[in-house]
Amino acid sequence: MHALARAGSRLRGKRLSAELAGLAAGGGTRWRPHFPSGIILLALVAGLIFGGCWLVDAYWLGERSGPALRLGPLRLLLDLDPDTLQNELGALAQIIVAVLGIAITVVSIVVQLAATRYTSRIADMFFRDKTNLAIMGFFVVACLNAVWVTLSVTKNYIPRTTIVMTLLMTSASVLLLIPYFAYVFDFLDPGKVIVRIGQNVLDAALGHHVGRKAAHDLAARQAICVAAMENLSDVAVNAVAQKDKIIASHATAALRTAVVRYQPHKASLPAEWFAVGPRIRSNPDFIAMEPDSLRELERQRLWFEWKVLRHLRSVFAESLNHLPEMAHVVAIETRYIGEAALQRDDRAVVAAVVKYFNTYLRGAINSHDVRACYNILNQYRVLAELLLRHGWSDLVLAIARHFAYYGQVARGAGMGFVTETSAHDLGALCERAFELASPAHDTMLGIFLEVDRAPESKTDEKALRGVRKAQVKLATYYLVHGADGNAQRVCDDMRSESPERLNSIRAEMLRVHAKDFWEVTERGVNFDYLDESCRAKLDEFFDGLSLR
Repeated sequence: MHALARAGSRLRGKRLSAELAGLAAGGGTRWRPHFPSGIILLALVAGLIFGGCWLVDAYWLGERSGPALRLGPLRLLLDLDPDTLQNELGALAQIIVAVLGIAITVVSIVVQLAATRYTSRIADMFFRDKTNLAIMGFFVVACLNAVWVTLSVTKNYIPRTTIVMTLLMTSASVLLLIPYFAYVFDFLDPGKVIVRIGQNVLDAALGHHVGRKAAHDLAARQAICVAAMENLSDVAVNAVAQKDKIIASHATAALRTAVVRYQPHKASLPAEWFAVGPRIRSNPDFIAMEPDSLRELERQRLWFEWKVLRHLRSVFAESLNHLPEMAHVVAIETRYIGEAALQRDDRAVVAAVVKYFNTYLRGAINSHDVRACYNILNQYRVLAELLLRHGWSDLVLAIARHFAYYGQVARGAGMGFVTETSAHDLGALCERAFELASPAHDTMLGIFLEVDRAPESKTDEKALRGVRKAQVKLATYYLVHGADGNAQRVCDDMRSESPERLNSIRAEMLRVHAKDFWEVTERGVNFDYLDESCRAKLDEFFDGLSLR
C-alpha cells in the first residue's frame, strides 16, 4: 500500500508542478467543476437503453392495435395507475435515501482520512466548498421531495407533473453519484489542496476574494493568512514524516511562492498591515518573541516573510530526522525568497534569509548531517554571489564571516569535510569578488586566510589539508589573472606549513584530472580540480614557497 501511495504521489507530481507554476505566474489556480460531461454521457446511455427497449416492447413485441397505437408513445408512458404509483413511489423514496446515505458515508470517510494525513484544514475547506454544498443539498431536496410525493397520489388524483419531476430528480441523484465521488477525490487531491491553501494566503494578504467586510478588517485578514500558512506547514511536515517527498516539496514551494508573489504588492499595503495585530499576536511564534524583537519585526515590515521562513525552518528540522533530501529543497526555496527580495531591494528580507541560512547550518551541524551542510553552503554561496553582483558588499562580508565561523564550528564537531566545503565556497566568493572588482574583496580574502589553524587531531589535519587546497586553488586563479599581490598574500599565509605537507598537497592536486567528482553529488564538482590555466600556475605558486 505504501508503494502504491508513493507511485500515486509521483504521478501527481507533474500535474501539481504545472498548477504551482500557474500560481507563481500570478494567476490563482481555482478548481472548476468538470463532471457535467460525465453526467450527460451516463444519462444518454441510460436513456437510450431504456427508450430503445421500451419502444421495442411497445411497437414490436406488443400488439399492433394495442394501446401504443391508440395513445402514442408519450401518452402511453404517462398513463399512470394510482395503485401502482403508490407502491412504486415508496420504493423511489428508498432509492434516493440510499443514495444520500452512500454519499455521506463515502465523503465522511475520505475527508477524515485526508484531514488526518495532511491537515485538518481539508475538512473545513471541503465543507465550505460551494459545489459540494450544492450537490449535497440537491440530494437532500430530492430525498424530501420523493418522500412527500408518496402522499400526494390518491385514487382520484394523480399529480403527473410532480411525479415526473420527482422521477427526474431521483434519476439525477443516481447519475450524480459517481461523478460526485470523482469530484470529491479530485478536490481532496493533496496537490490541489496545497494550491488552494497557497492561494488563500495571498488572497488574505492582498484582500482578494475575502468579502467586502473582511477586506477592510486587517486583523481578520492577518488571522486568515497565518492560519493558511500554518496549514501549508502542516502538510509539508506531515508529508516529510511520511517520506512523501513530492507533496512536501510542493508544500514548501507554495510557501515560497506566497512570499514571491506578495513582494510586488508589499508597497501598496497600508501601514497597519505590517503591525502584528491582536488576532495573531497570541500565535506561538510571535508570543515567544521578546517585545523589542517583535517591535523590530514590525519596524522592518517583515512579519509575513518572517512567518513563512519560520515554517520553512520547521520543515527543515523535520527533514533532518525523516527525509534528508528535503533539507536541500528547503535551502533552495529559502534562496529563492532571498533572490526575490533582492530584486525588490528589500534588505530586511534578505537579512532575514541570511539569518535562516545560518540557522539551517547550525541545525545541520548539531545533527552531524554533513550532506545537509554541504548542500546548504552551496545555496548560501549562490545567494552571496548574486548579492555581490548587486553591489551589496557589506552583507556579503557578513556572509563570508559566517562561512568561516560555521566552518570552525563544524571542525570542532568533528565534521572536517564541512570545514573544507566552507573553505572552497569562500574561495569561490573571493574569485567572484575579484572578477567584479568588489570593494569587499580584500577583506574577504583576509577572512578566507583565517579559516585554517594548527591541527589538533587527525580530523583537524584532514580538514586543514582541504582548506590549504582551497587556498592554493585561489592563489593559482590570482596568478592566471595577474593579481600577483593577492597570490603573495596566500603564499605568505602558508609559509609556516611544513614542506612535507605542502608537497603532498601539490602532488594530490596534480593527480586530479577530472572536473566531475566520481560519485553522485548535488554539485558534481571535484574540489581539488584545477583547469589547465590554473594547473600551469601551480608550480609557480609553490616556487614562491621555495619548495622546488
